[in-house]
Amino acid sequence: MATITTQTKPEDTISFKNGHITVEDIIPSPAEPDIPLPPPSKNPVDILDADKGTPDNHVPRDPRLIRLTGVHPFNVEPPLTDLYKEGFLTSPELFYVRNHGPVPQVNDVDIPNWEISIEGLVEKPLVLNFREVLQKYDQITAPITLVCAGNRRKEQNTVRKSKGFSWGPAGLSTALFTGPMMADVIRSAKPLRSAKYVCMEGADKLPNGFYGTSVKLNWAMDPNRGIMLAHKMNGEDLRPDHGRPLRAVVPGQIGGRSVKWLKKLILTDAPSDNWYHINDNRVLPTMVSPEMSAQDHKWWTDDRYAIYDLNVNSVAAYPQHEEELDLATAGPTYTAKGYAYAGGGRRITRVEISLDRGKSWRLSEIEYAEDKYRNFEGNLFGGKVDMWWRESSFCWSFWSLEIPVSDLEASDAILVRAVDEALAAQPRDMYWSVLGMMNNPWFRVSITKEGSILKFEHPTHPAKAGGWMEKVKKSGGDLLNGNWGERAQGEEPVAPEPVKEINMKKDGVSRQIDLQELKMNSTSEKPWFVVNGEVYDGTGFLEGHPGGAISITSSAGLDVSEDFLAIHSETAKAMMPDYHIGTLDKASLEALKNNSTSDSNEPRPVFLQSRTWTKATLSEKKNVSWDTRVFTFDLEHDKQILGLPIGQHLMIKLPDPSTKEAVIRSYTPMSDTNLIGKMELLVKIYFPTDTIPGGKMSLAIDALPIGSEIDCKGPTGRFEYLGNGRVVISGKERQLRSFKMICGGTGITPVFQVLRAVMQDKGDPTTCVVLDGNRLEEDILCREDLDAYAAADSRKCTVVHTLTQGSDAWTGRRGRISEELLSEYAAPQEQSMVLICGPGPMEKSARKILLEKGWAESDLHFF
Repeated sequence: MATITTQTKPEDTISFKNGHITVEDIIPSPAEPDIPLPPPSKNPVDILDADKGTPDNHVPRDPRLIRLTGVHPFNVEPPLTDLYKEGFLTSPELFYVRNHGPVPQVNDVDIPNWEISIEGLVEKPLVLNFREVLQKYDQITAPITLVCAGNRRKEQNTVRKSKGFSWGPAGLSTALFTGPMMADVIRSAKPLRSAKYVCMEGADKLPNGFYGTSVKLNWAMDPNRGIMLAHKMNGEDLRPDHGRPLRAVVPGQIGGRSVKWLKKLILTDAPSDNWYHINDNRVLPTMVSPEMSAQDHKWWTDDRYAIYDLNVNSVAAYPQHEEELDLATAGPTYTAKGYAYAGGGRRITRVEISLDRGKSWRLSEIEYAEDKYRNFEGNLFGGKVDMWWRESSFCWSFWSLEIPVSDLEASDAILVRAVDEALAAQPRDMYWSVLGMMNNPWFRVSITKEGSILKFEHPTHPAKAGGWMEKVKKSGGDLLNGNWGERAQGEEPVAPEPVKEINMKKDGVSRQIDLQELKMNSTSEKPWFVVNGEVYDGTGFLEGHPGGAISITSSAGLDVSEDFLAIHSETAKAMMPDYHIGTLDKASLEALKNNSTSDSNEPRPVFLQSRTWTKATLSEKKNVSWDTRVFTFDLEHDKQILGLPIGQHLMIKLPDPSTKEAVIRSYTPMSDTNLIGKMELLVKIYFPTDTIPGGKMSLAIDALPIGSEIDCKGPTGRFEYLGNGRVVISGKERQLRSFKMICGGTGITPVFQVLRAVMQDKGDPTTCVVLDGNRLEEDILCREDLDAYAAADSRKCTVVHTLTQGSDAWTGRRGRISEELLSEYAAPQEQSMVLICGPGPMEKSARKILLEKGWAESDLHFF
């Protein structure tokens, strides 16, 4: 039986016991109310094995949840049948989870002082702690269904891969949420007339900043929209995966607007500029391909394509996927049933079922459990149930229809569609888009008959292969032909879409080249090399190559097809016709492939080789932060040096864990170049998000078990520091008196190599200024060494740290690496050079500012 409590008032005593918020004036319910109550709930206590090695190793979870993005981050949906069986309300342990990164760890003792700020275009900015959120505002309790915008995305991914991961049909859940209305909290800060949006920001630290988004301010202030802050679900304190201790809940809109671990409400005159608001939760026009969206960012900044209200949708829970019905023992009817929902507070008015491909429809029964709360008077779980006046519908409804078994036997599919009160109906056909969001075509359950058995199949299954859509695609059916892939008589199967190839050959070139001619022209002055049997002359690109001349000269006379194709972008490949000089004859190509470039099996004093791959063995892995690791590799033998010039890089090759294709990236080790027998790499792990699949190489390295081998080749790079201010860039030597070093994140590594060389040589007179930009204090890498160099010789080394998300205790600079900072510390000087390495936007901004300040392009080097 549910506990019915009074509404929290300012005079109530609030205590925190074992992490639970307790209102002391609880009044037992005299009788169980006639409303749906939460299902039995068990709070998991065990950390699952899958989570023990991740930043979420503090979060207990239910093992029934289906993981959709591997081990981490935690993105899950419950099994559809288990979700449906729980009824109208979902237990917190089965509630779907959409996490973009690690779950913030919030200790019990910290909850009373958890703070949320209301700032921006307000007359009275304020900061509230958790106690004040509970004590200063009326608390309400309301049933709300949250739905991920990616619900049913696996169907779109089966047609054509979108940029999002594959949700099945259970990316939604319903709970009773308790907390104050967002409007009451915002009103305390007195919004200015110019305020049009409320931007929300959470505490979850992600690769592109903290998660944030926005909704229109007038929505937040409208009581009919029901937007609230919540600290309870189904009468329990929020669990870590669901935003403990405080979150936003935006009914009727996609789940991505309901920010978890809420820290800020910022009133603005424009939509949020948060990376996740712009690059996530959008439905781009269906003709926009992933390539188009990547090449032109305007698609993402056009707010017409942002998603707010949910669209109308429905799913069949029964028949279940792969359910079988024995006609010999079945009764006369079968009850099909499932769920339906709409957005923006609109009510589902009908759910229709067809057994004849949409020629005729049957009207199902609909249960509106949400309506029972409209008639309830009183308080529930510390909040007032205040729905009697509200017509908005913010919850899913359940539909059911009794179908004669003989009708099922005569049909090849059950089709389900819903209609809302605005007469918006689910479309027959899919609207495919880049992110695969808001997928809502008719839900189809196929029926096949084998003997006396009817077999049912859903379109897809979130956790495994199968489903009728996959079978249709494999058989050559067109899933978008309006007939669910079934071919008309005489229609040919659809051929797989060919891989788009870029022509790297020059039109009209027919010259045949043999092995002898190739070898004669394989010098550092005239480096010919082979890609896919074609011969290219790299002479004209020696000076301009981003990897330095050595990247080309080390390939002279070799077949570098695998490495070239793995490393180079489509843009680089499109440039190749300019360097194409002919085709290597077949006999020479075969001889080249079979010719070993290794001259001896004797141990070499230097590990790196410019023309062949050598293997290093992972011996240690150390966590620096939740997303940054130091990987230690053993070289071929313990007396070997790496052989990497200061300021240059090495290439690493690994197979992609999923596709097994070679992935090649350049890295600068953080270890001293004189270290014997070992190499240390500082690597930031780019975990997948809803719109980005994650960093191929960083994820591959992170997945390596101790004892694994990697392939290395090098050195590469246009820059080398020789000492005493002498540098070589693209083969040309310069004499310098100072360096300005600008970096961010793991961009510190090449900069640090040069700085260390300067500081370790007491006779080197070169001075260095390091501007290191990061988000949080814990993001500062190599900080101990950097600060030690500055402390040891402040005349020779200046280090400035600046943070965009510094804590209240941070006493250093704040903000990005700005024009002000560059004017102060990086003004143009004679015999000086700027070394830059960091995120793309930082490098782009720094280049623009430095050129405007009078630096020459030749004085800027980007690693």
